[in-house]
Amino acid sequence: MTPMKALMASATALGLLAGAAAAEPALIFDLGGKFDKSFNEAAHTGAQRWKEETGGSYKELEMQSEAQREQALRRLAETGANPIVMTGFAFGEVLNTVAPDYPDTKFVLIDMAVDQPNVQSNVFNEGEGSYLAGVMAAQASESGTVGFIGGMDVPLIHKFECGYRQGFLAARPDGKVIVNYTGTTPAAWNDPVKGGELAKAQQSQGADVIYAAAGGTGIGVLQAAADMDILSIGVDSNQNHLHPGKVLTSVVKRVDNAVFDAFTVGENVEPGTKVWDVRSDGVILAMDDNNAPLVTPEMTQAVEEAKAKIISGEIEVHDYMTDNTCPVD
Repeated sequence: MTPMKALMASATALGLLAGAAAAEPALIFDLGGKFDKSFNEAAHTGAQRWKEETGGSYKELEMQSEAQREQALRRLAETGANPIVMTGFAFGEVLNTVAPDYPDTKFVLIDMAVDQPNVQSNVFNEGEGSYLAGVMAAQASESGTVGFIGGMDVPLIHKFECGYRQGFLAARPDGKVIVNYTGTTPAAWNDPVKGGELAKAQQSQGADVIYAAAGGTGIGVLQAAADMDILSIGVDSNQNHLHPGKVLTSVVKRVDNAVFDAFTVGENVEPGTKVWDVRSDGVILAMDDNNAPLVTPEMTQAVEEAKAKIISGEIEVHDYMTDNTCPVD
């Protein structure tokens, strides 16, 4: 089935027929699917919360290939969906092309900033949350060596990596962070087997805490870490429950809140850029019954102190995406 036919079949199955009367919000998931237990699933959670709380309905679409990004946006806009929410930085370039053609439609982009009069951009300070995870990993590591496994080798994921390394090395200057990326194409987001292999390789080099910022690939990292009886750190969604007692924490991006807010405001979405950071609790470390036995009072104190200093400005977490550098390189 061609990408266009697959999209048409998906849209038809979802009831996305031209001429639909009532404007409904819509959500397009990035590659990896809405149940990736990570980024996309966080967006789905927010949409479902809105549906349950309001009784409203929304359209959703899962892409099968990169070629469908523009097709998906245009089809939803033509059916009257408003606003249309997209998950993933990869929609940025396409949205710059599509948004001007539908001036009466509001578009909401998550994870990338696009400057258009009918676009709201939601960006997260993942570096700050990753810094806190690094501080926590420094407390938890017995070997003094930890790991980071990224998905697609792009600046956004280097932002996670850089924040993590800054936090870890600030707390443990003599420590070591091993870094690997899964690949350079979008397939890197959905390769749990490769993620598991990289985790095993890092463990063989002494890593006893591994942070995965890799979408669906990260599920393989967390599984391998649990199998090897070392700790992992989840990302985007709270992944602590996947391996209770083995996931130290998760760096949660409140993507669910971004989607919920956009659906709630509806067609009155304000254009511009919304920043979700540690100060606004837009990026948090997940703490629950699943990781409580792993978290010592010393860890909690170290994280809270670092968080307070980030908020006050005493600690400035360098944003890799500003200049494609990391100060601890």
